[in-house]
Amino acid sequence: MKGINYVVDADGNKTAVQIDLHLYGELWQDFYDLLLIESAKDEESDSLEAYLEKLEKKEQLDEQVQSTH
Repeated sequence: MKGINYVVDADGNKTAVQIDLHLYGELWQDFYDLLLIESAKDEESDSLEAYLEKLEKKEQLDEQVQSTH
């Protein structure tokens, strides 16, 4: 396939892939986003309310957001 190159080990097993970003840059971004989501799926997360409270305590919350919170 044009723009896709496989890196193989001494036994001929595919170990990596090179992607031409000029041809597949948009697809790569989607794939990368999915990888990030998959890697974080088991991490603990805060609720929106808890996150906003943390920002408020750090005085990093925009006044517009504070008025809706």
